[in-house]
Amino acid sequence: MGRLQRMANDKMVARAGVKAIGARFKQAGQTLVFTNGCFDILHAGHVSYLEFARQQGDALMVGLNADASVRRAKGADRPINTETDRARVLAALECVDYVVVFAEDEPATLIGELLPAVLVKGEDWAHFVSGREIVEAHGGRVVLAPLVAGRSTTNVLTKIRAGDKDAES
Repeated sequence: MGRLQRMANDKMVARAGVKAIGARFKQAGQTLVFTNGCFDILHAGHVSYLEFARQQGDALMVGLNADASVRRAKGADRPINTETDRARVLAALECVDYVVVFAEDEPATLIGELLPAVLVKGEDWAHFVSGREIVEAHGGRVVLAPLVAGRSTTNVLTKIRAGDKDAES
C-alpha cells in the first residue's frame, strides 16, 4: 500500500470513534467542522463546497451517506459508486480530514454524537439543515456554502445518459 493510500485510509473513521474525535477538538479549543452528503460522482462543485467547508475551522469531517440511504433518497439506480469507493475518494482530498459513513437518512444522530463547532450545508438546504438545533444548542454555528452554478451529480448523470461528451459542464 502506497503512502497516499495509507494517508487516505487513516482519514476514514468508524462511527464509534466520532464522539472521541469531537471531544478531542473541543478540549483542544479547536474548531471541528462537519458536513454530509452522498458525494456519488465527485465533481468541481463538490470540491469547491468541501474546500469552503474546510475553511470554516481547523478540521473537516465528512459524513457520507451509506449506499442504502442513498438509494432511499435518490432512487434504485443510485449510488453509482459504492460507499467504500466514495469514502476513499473523499479521503484522498487534501481539504478532508475525516470521513465517516452513516446509515441513517439524516445525520442528526451522528451530529449529536460528534457535536461539531460548525455545521456546513449547501445554500440549497437553507430551508432545512439536519442537526441545526443540536449544533446551535451546544454553542456551534451553521454556515451555508455557496453553490457552483450548473455543477451537480444529477446534471452530470443526465448528460452522461444523454450521450453528451461535455458531461462536466
